[in-house]
Parts: sequence; structure tokens; C-alpha cells
Amino acid sequence: MELTKAGNFSEWYSKMMLEAGIVDIRYPVKGMPVYMGWGFRAMDLIFRQLEELLDRAGHDKLLFPIAIPESVFNKEAEHIKGFADEVLWVTHGGLTPLEDKLVLRPTSETAMYPMFALWIRSHGDLPIKVYQTTTVYRHETKATRPLMRGREVYWNEAHTAHATYEEAVAQVEEGINIYADLYTKLCIPFVVTKRPDHDKFPGADYTYAFDTIMPDGKTLQIGTVHNLGTNFSKPYDVKYSDAKGEMQYASQTSYGVSMRALAAVISVHGDSKGLKFPFDISPIQIVFVPIYSKGNNNEVDAQLKPIYERLSKQFRCIYDGSDRRPGDKFYRWELKGVPIRIEAGARDLSEGKVTVVDRNGTKQQVPMPDIDAQLKKIVEAYHEKLRSDAQAFFDSHIFEANSLKELLEQIDEKRGIIKAGWCGSLECADKLKGQTIAILGKERGVEKERKCVVCGRNGWEALLAKTY
Repeated sequence: MELTKAGNFSEWYSKMMLEAGIVDIRYPVKGMPVYMGWGFRAMDLIFRQLEELLDRAGHDKLLFPIAIPESVFNKEAEHIKGFADEVLWVTHGGLTPLEDKLVLRPTSETAMYPMFALWIRSHGDLPIKVYQTTTVYRHETKATRPLMRGREVYWNEAHTAHATYEEAVAQVEEGINIYADLYTKLCIPFVVTKRPDHDKFPGADYTYAFDTIMPDGKTLQIGTVHNLGTNFSKPYDVKYSDAKGEMQYASQTSYGVSMRALAAVISVHGDSKGLKFPFDISPIQIVFVPIYSKGNNNEVDAQLKPIYERLSKQFRCIYDGSDRRPGDKFYRWELKGVPIRIEAGARDLSEGKVTVVDRNGTKQQVPMPDIDAQLKKIVEAYHEKLRSDAQAFFDSHIFEANSLKELLEQIDEKRGIIKAGWCGSLECADKLKGQTIAILGKERGVEKERKCVVCGRNGWEALLAKTY
């Protein structure tokens, strides 16, 4: 029986992780998988796209140490309270207990901001906009799942400091736009919500989050942007001398995208045959499959390899001249999600043409002299279908509910994001949590009054979902 992500997403996802060469979870520390060559290369290409967007927006790339002294970490009380159950500690140096225990960074605010305090002296030193692509560590107590929830998280985090709160607000908007550009490039549909106070980042004034809908109807948070105000600059003494010579605390922001970006690409675009990678983040963009018959290998190679060698100067290509049958080759590269396959046998080549097949299954014969010109159009059409298919699924999994009964029916039977009223109280949020329903928050740019589906009091429209 064919395994489909719609029929059994969990089993399909686990199969893809190992068979497509994404991660191997058999490493003997739970929640710390081995990133395999194909998967890590794809993730690296995603983060390179993100880094390019951050570079263009004036961020500097740097790298901070993994260890944070307990005395430094504890300076921001709300932050440590928020991560208290998840912190991993280094308690010994060899056999000697450390006087000041070390935290393996769960995020890097408490590592970076003591250094910001050293780097910032006057308003001329602002703004500071930096990022790093690295790993963070959290003692995750929930069930771990590769790329979605783990104890070692590969991610990119950006941190900024500004002279005024208004500049920090503007920086939040820039962070949101950067992530919107990234996920548009990855053909991933998303919604941006302002998280309720009980679910915002510890120490933030407010948090915006990006969510997409997975094949089983649950949502996956794929990025967050935080306005930290002066909640970190005060305990870490991040201040500057303004134009009048008076000392002011800097206003700060932070934002991050994790390995979940790759999880979203795999889950949203994949099908029963395997992965479907967007062209720019596929480790191999074009696979050439010569169709041999009756010992004509040299004849086929002599005509097809020059095309491969020419395109290899522009794209990541591979020439599969192995002795496997063509169907086996097709299966292998479709499993891995390679976007474009160029195949040809002796007859095709004698007629001056090749067959180009994209990972969506669209097939066309292209004259050999036209390949370079046609390839751009083929890739654009491939991306457009990726995007439209993903958006159609996303749009078809957004519903509305006007009562708790209707909400529970929608969330259990249809799955997806439910638009419903919420009064804003923690009591009603906890009742929904008891039904394993999370409040994603208010959709960005949407202001709509609605009656709370739990208590019936006046409230506003929130987005609700079952989440990973």
C-alpha cells in the first residue's frame, strides 16, 4: 500500500527523514539527531538564503560562545523563569565542580547583551544589528520529533539594539518582512499572529510568530520576532549617551528561524514519492539520466554529457551514469526531491532533443539548443505549482467557529486553523489548552470583535489550532 502524508503523516515523515537522507535519530541522546549529508546541505542552503536577506538589511554575522555563566544568565529574571525547566547545565570542569555553573544557551540574549554593553557607548554606536547561525540547547520534555522539536536546535537568530522604542518597533517590522521574503522563496504559505501574553517570548514586550499548516492539520511555528523593549538592556546595562550627553537604555529586538524551516519544506511540498525541494535550496538542482540500451553508453554520453558540463557551471547538477535501471534512478532522485530531471536516449539525441521532467511530474521535450532558455521558464512554472498547491491546501484548512461545540467539531474533524472569539483571559485559554488547543493569537493586521467561544463574553477574533 502506498504511504501518503495525508493518510499517515507521522509515518510518512519518519520514513522521509531516514530514506531521503535528512536525519538519523539513532544517536544515543534523545532529541539530538545526526544531520545527514542531503538534509544538512538543504538546511544550509535555506539558511544561506536567510543570511543573504539579513546581510542586505544591514546585519553583521558573528558567532558567540555556547556557554553562559549562571551569574550572567540569572540577571534577567523573567527570561530565566521562562526557560527554567529547559536549561541544560555544565556543572564540572573535568572532576572539579564549577563555582559559576554554565548554561548551554537556550537562546543568546543573555550571552550577547553583556557584550552589547561593552560595545555601545554613544548614540553613534547605534543601531547594532547582528545575527548568528548556530545551535541552541533545551531540555525538551515533550515528545521529540526530528526538525520540529528537539534538544539541540539548529537555527539563525538575529539581535538588534536601537536608540528609541519606535526604532525597535520598526525593526520588528523589518524582521517580519525578512521572514516573509524567506518563506515566499520557499513557497511556504504562512500566517503571522501576535502571540497572547501568556505565550510570548520570556522577557519580550510582545511577540509575532509565523505559522504554517502541516499535512495532518496541526500548525508548526516556523519563525518568531520579538520586541524586547528595555527588558534586557536594563539588567545588562546596555545604554548609550544621547545627543544631550544623557544616558539612555537601548531598546532591543530579537528574532529567529530554526530547522523547522526545513521541516516545513519537507512536509508541505512532499508527496507519496518523496520530497519536493524548491530549486534554490535543493542540494542537487538538476539530475541527468542517460537512457542506455544495447551497449550504446558511449554514444549517449557523448551527446548528453556536454549539456551536463555546460549547465554544471550555473547549477548544482549530477550525471547519473550508474548501471541502475532508469526506473530505479527516477525513484531515487524523486525520493530526494530533485526539482529537475533531464533524460535522453539515443533516439531522442539523434533527433536533437531531450526530455525535461520537473518534480511535479510535468514532462516536455526540449530541443537541445533551447535548453538554457527553456530551463528558466520550466523552473518558474515548477515553483508556481509548488506555491499554488501549498496555498490551496493552506486556504482549505482555515475555518470559523462561533461556539465551543463548533470549535471542537472543526478541530477534530477538519483540522487546521480556526478563527474564533476569545476574551483574552488566561482562564479561557487554559480551558482550550485542556482540549489540546492553542491560541496562536491575533492575526497581524486584523482587528475584529467576536464573542469568546468559551465564556461568551466580548472579545476579539483569535486564531486557534492544534500545534506541534
